[in-house]
Amino acid sequence: MLTVLGFAPFYLFPVPVITVAVLLGLCHKSQSPLKNAALGFGFGMGLFSAGVTWIYVSLHDFGAMPMPIAVVALIVLCAYLSLFPALGFWLLTRSRLTSPFLWASLAAALWVLSEWLRGTLFTGFPWLALGYSQAPLSPLAGFAPVFGVYGISFLLIFSAALLFFWFDQGIRKWRYALPLLLMWCGGYGLQLIDWVKPEGEPVSVSLLQGNIPQDMKWREDHLESTMETYAKLIMQSDSRLIVTPEISIPLFSDTVPPLYLSYLAEHARNNNGDVLIGLAERTTHNGNEYYNTMFSFGSAPEQSYRKHHLVPFGEYIPFKPLFGWVIQVLQIPLSDFSRGGLDQQPMNLAGQRVAINICYEDVFGEEIIYQLPQATMLVNVSNDAWFGRSIGPQQHLQISQMRALETGRYMLRATNTGVTAIIDERGRVLQTIEIFTTAALHGLAQGFTGATPYVRMGNYPVLGLAGLLLCIGLLSAFRAAWKTR
Repeated sequence: MLTVLGFAPFYLFPVPVITVAVLLGLCHKSQSPLKNAALGFGFGMGLFSAGVTWIYVSLHDFGAMPMPIAVVALIVLCAYLSLFPALGFWLLTRSRLTSPFLWASLAAALWVLSEWLRGTLFTGFPWLALGYSQAPLSPLAGFAPVFGVYGISFLLIFSAALLFFWFDQGIRKWRYALPLLLMWCGGYGLQLIDWVKPEGEPVSVSLLQGNIPQDMKWREDHLESTMETYAKLIMQSDSRLIVTPEISIPLFSDTVPPLYLSYLAEHARNNNGDVLIGLAERTTHNGNEYYNTMFSFGSAPEQSYRKHHLVPFGEYIPFKPLFGWVIQVLQIPLSDFSRGGLDQQPMNLAGQRVAINICYEDVFGEEIIYQLPQATMLVNVSNDAWFGRSIGPQQHLQISQMRALETGRYMLRATNTGVTAIIDERGRVLQTIEIFTTAALHGLAQGFTGATPYVRMGNYPVLGLAGLLLCIGLLSAFRAAWKTR
């Protein structure tokens, strides 16, 4: 549970290194695979039960799920997520590796593979990957443009293992302290490298935060007030790029009054720029299909981006024969969206090439880079009102900071209730506005060109290394089993 202090809003990045060092020390001193699997499971239950409590807010406070069912659902989810570190610790113990450096390397590899599996299976839930805890302040964040968040997770676990061996075998033995020092100094040195270069002059941006209460957003009697709120915020902006949050206007695009959109588009053209508006979209090409879409209006030709990575049980119901009943329990509108294409290209807006990601799409770094290096900046639009006043919105902000670090691009966040922010290419929050206020964040955003190593290679180097170490661990396990026969 203490490990959560490494993540936003606390940003105490040394804490996970220490807690994981204690965890690995307990694991190393036990030779029982089952006991260590239970150890990994217990650690996961503490981490996730403390770190994703905002899911309860979504299910109970806004999804209208009865409290007992919401609590059970949260416990079941945390238990499922905890199976991944449990499996990793079981395999680590079964390897019977005796070399401290090989053991530490395999521990890091198995943890990364478990995080990657957790972020991939059943559409994935990579929230609280340990690498996020190092953004943007830790020296290890310097490795983000090279290896991405999973690479940082690997280095964090490896650092924690070396820290344990250093203290366990005597702090005067520098064989563990020296590589630890070199690793962290190397991360600091990588932060001094300019992986990308600016393109053109900074563009003026306005990121709108309508602060529409979640329990009011889809009410018909509140629709006019919502439209007036965003129209007012847009008309008060003279920025070239104006961004509204995810489905900021709770209507289908074909039902929005044309005069309303033309009014806003004309204002954007007067600014020599464009406005991005979030709407639901429906098509009849293959029957009725619904999309979570961002539309652009203004000086550039009209463009759109359809959300690709949907939220299970929020935007679609997986395995409907098994979980169809959830629709009847949760009061979530439009829970049957279709996926947009993964090959969508950046929008040409306000003189920039803007790569858009909607809601928690920015949790999947390997998908964000599909629009790079063509894009000069990133835009994330979200409705984190579902999380209430929990730590969820702050954690989501930190995830966006990691995406900026990995890609070397500004990340512009426009959210319904916060955290609305301008993040620079080094993951630093330059500007933000108070959460749960109706306001617009006005500032400048710099476009960048070029490709970081992560943009070029994605997660393949880290996963390849982890796979190689896993093979070494399996060979060691087979040898140990053979000798005991």
